[in-house]
Amino acid sequence: MENREPVDLPHAAQDVTEHVGYRLKRAHAALRGALDQVLRGHGLTVPQYSCLELLALRPGLSNAELARGAFVTRQSMNVVLRGLQDAGLIARPATADHGRARPARLTPEGRRRLDAARSAVYAVETRMIAAVPSARLPALLADLERMAEALGG
Repeated sequence: MENREPVDLPHAAQDVTEHVGYRLKRAHAALRGALDQVLRGHGLTVPQYSCLELLALRPGLSNAELARGAFVTRQSMNVVLRGLQDAGLIARPATADHGRARPARLTPEGRRRLDAARSAVYAVETRMIAAVPSARLPALLADLERMAEALGG
């Protein structure tokens, strides 16, 4: 039998299900499942939707910038971009003007699909944040931001 040193808990918790990380992961999984469900009806995945939202906000982003913004690898974003381009939702130049970047832009069909999907996505977020008293939402958002920054994100 191995002799183990006791480990200090990060905060008072009876078991792992009371840890902040566990609760964040549970909320993320629930959010992802709800988004997958509503986006399926629009023929989009969560990474595709994220990519469309980012391009609507900042047209011309590179693959690397889109990958960072959508929390996927550059290789995964290549697959996302190819799928969006094949579906006629984005346009990219066939070759790069300089370097390897091929900036992407929404097509009119991409804008239409994004607009249609956005209301479904926002309805999911509305349902989620309805569980938090509105007076506490700004503090929750600030706390989540500080947690991400504390971990280098």
